[in-house]
Amino acid sequence: MSSPSASYSITIRVGLDSGTIIPAVSRTIAENEGLVTALDVTEPIDGRMTIDVTCNAANEAHAEKLGQVVDALEGANVVAVSDRTFLMHRGGTIGIAPKVALESRDDLSMAYTPGVARISAAIAKDKKLARKLTIKRNTVAVVTDGSAVLGLGNIGPEAALPVMEGKALLFKRFANIDAWPVCLDTQDTEEIIAIVKAIAPSYGGINLEDIAAPRCFEIEERLREALDIPVFHDDQHGTAVVVYAALLNALRVVGKEMKDVRVALLGVGAAGMAIAKLLMAEGVGDIVGCDRDGILDPELQDLDRDRLWLAERTNKRVARAAWPKLCVVPTSSSEFRVLISSLKSTFN
Repeated sequence: MSSPSASYSITIRVGLDSGTIIPAVSRTIAENEGLVTALDVTEPIDGRMTIDVTCNAANEAHAEKLGQVVDALEGANVVAVSDRTFLMHRGGTIGIAPKVALESRDDLSMAYTPGVARISAAIAKDKKLARKLTIKRNTVAVVTDGSAVLGLGNIGPEAALPVMEGKALLFKRFANIDAWPVCLDTQDTEEIIAIVKAIAPSYGGINLEDIAAPRCFEIEERLREALDIPVFHDDQHGTAVVVYAALLNALRVVGKEMKDVRVALLGVGAAGMAIAKLLMAEGVGDIVGCDRDGILDPELQDLDRDRLWLAERTNKRVARAAWPKLCVVPTSSSEFRVLISSLKSTFN
């Protein structure tokens, strides 16, 4: 079983016959591999003591088990078990807050009718004023079609919405940028491009999120050409920046230069492609890209445009005759180790 995590944090409300049972409750949770993070005594109910025990579990089944073992204690009765992650997301994790006060008739007259008409008229004469006089200057659209969400895959726009809310929350908390989820009920490339182009006047930037490869490459490329605002695909470039930073620090530790290392890239989806392009731009001279069929090889695999581009520019030191034996799909940890061993022996 994996380690307890805040992702599966629960609060168990327990009715106790006596306060002396509190240590037994904590001990029982610990003995069943739960991690107690807080314990609060609530108001007495019907003459009995009631406590709220907050703890981390490893998964949903483990959380359910913790509630059961506490309920099985003599003198203890579980009243309710609350999933704190679901409670956090109840009603959503973001909202809209006004930046100006509306405390008088004059305030209303300036913020809305009739005063706001003067602002609209000014922008109609000069569209560039929208960036100065509206939320456009500090607002990002977080756009997804729900086709490649986290480790969940193609789950659709509704199920993707909590993740997009979370991304918007990060924008606000760490950069003070107002962001808003735009979850599209289409996975058609042309429709996505048309919709984003249509809503672009309201935003200062577009953050593409969790759109499956290879469609994401074309969508980003065409939107960058069509719009006069930044377009950023987080799964590609956000991940690439983090990997580049990690590699840069690692090379400093071992005293090597970018041009002197060979990088094996296991996975060439949206993130892998962007990582490869960034590392090549920063001077890494030899990258070995592997997809689910093994090392990329334009002579052996039916590759899409982007992977073909990568295959033609990587794996420089490996003779093509040696590639087929490495073209295996690891389906277990042991097969994965065999693949790594083969890569090492081929490149050394």
